[in-house]
Formats: sequence, C-alpha cells, structure tokens
Amino acid sequence: MCLAIPGQLVAKSEAEGILTGRVKFGGISREVCMDFLPEAEVGDYVLVHVGFAISRIDEEEARKTYEYLEKTGLVDEELAAMRASDAAAIPTLQETVVELKA
Repeated sequence: MCLAIPGQLVAKSEAEGILTGRVKFGGISREVCMDFLPEAEVGDYVLVHVGFAISRIDEEEARKTYEYLEKTGLVDEELAAMRASDAAAIPTLQETVVELKA
C-alpha cells in the first residue's frame, strides 16, 4: 500500500532544473522531489507520496497523521520499505530524473 507520509523538510536544493528536498520521517530522511510544492520552505511539514512532496501541512496535522499511521501499523510498513530501499542499490531520485530526461 502506498501512503502519503508526513515529514519535515530539512533541506532544499536544485540541480539540473529539478527541485529536491531532504525530508525527515521518524528518524529516516529521504530525498524527495519538490517540483509539485516549490513554495515549501525548510522547516515546513509536507506529505510525501511515492517520492514526491504533494502538500504542505501544519505541524499539528503532521503529528496527528503520523500518530494515526503509527497506531494502525501502517507507518511501520512504509518506514520498513524505506529502510529496505536504502539497503538496496537503487538510483537516487536525481539519477532517475536525469536518466528519464536523456
């Protein structure tokens, strides 16, 4: 199951025309595409779905959503998938987008 997971934007950058950010989710941080949410600033909370930040939310909503996902066990599944993908030799978001543009 794919969910939109809330996380905090801790860094933002642009490379080769692609806006990316580093988002922290309960101890894990991931690079995500910020092109759908260019107005988000470092410190904002965002919802991330399949590697794309899709919506900005306030801290309280992020906390409530994360707590609900933890209570239902769904966040554990998503974070486990993230950890597993970190262990695999998968290309970064930047590498994937650059390859698609070629």
